[in-house]
Amino acid sequence: MKLEELSVDQLERAASMLKAIAHPMRIAILSFLEEGKKMTVTEIHEKLGIEQSTTSHHLGILKDKGVLASQREGKNTFYFLKHERLSNIVECVSRCAV
Repeated sequence: MKLEELSVDQLERAASMLKAIAHPMRIAILSFLEEGKKMTVTEIHEKLGIEQSTTSHHLGILKDKGVLASQREGKNTFYFLKHERLSNIVECVSRCAV
């Protein structure tokens, strides 16, 4: 699909997702969840080295804006990319930030 084929509503949703991603910790979270990986809040907060409550806050924003989805399994909630193509954004940022 080409950019000019997107409706105003679709463009607004895309912009909202990009705004949610535009934070160093959230970009890091996306990089952890590439290639279909699923992780819990605890696993992510340990990798980031920040408070679990801060990690939960970032995950909530990403989930609210449609970037992440979650799945409950027993006592754990696993987070993953809602659209696997979002990993292309992480790849692009990694290449462009050099």
